[in-house]
Amino acid sequence: MDVQIFGVKKSADTRKALRFFAERRIKTHFVDLMERAASRGELTRFVQKFGVAALIDERARRYEELGLRTARYGDERCLEILVGEPLILKVPLVRYGNALSIGAAETTWKGWLTT
Repeated sequence: MDVQIFGVKKSADTRKALRFFAERRIKTHFVDLMERAASRGELTRFVQKFGVAALIDERARRYEELGLRTARYGDERCLEILVGEPLILKVPLVRYGNALSIGAAETTWKGWLTT
């Protein structure tokens, strides 16, 4: 089974994820969020498991530029913003079958490989 990684090439954590799987010769499918945004359905999988707040990187410069620090939106509106603004996502978003992770979660990835 392939690993799908959503991220941005400039992100150190995304590069770490790509390197982790490449070193173990696991085939990956990388989706650069700067070229093609993640679909609403794909993000919904992560929201159902972790919640919408877990996907938002509040330290991102774009988060501040959009004025989201003071805004109070519901989950649906936040999901719409995430689809249109991939730079406020915590990356990488990694999917291995039905297993999901957010950020550089090497211990989680190692657990996937042992099963």
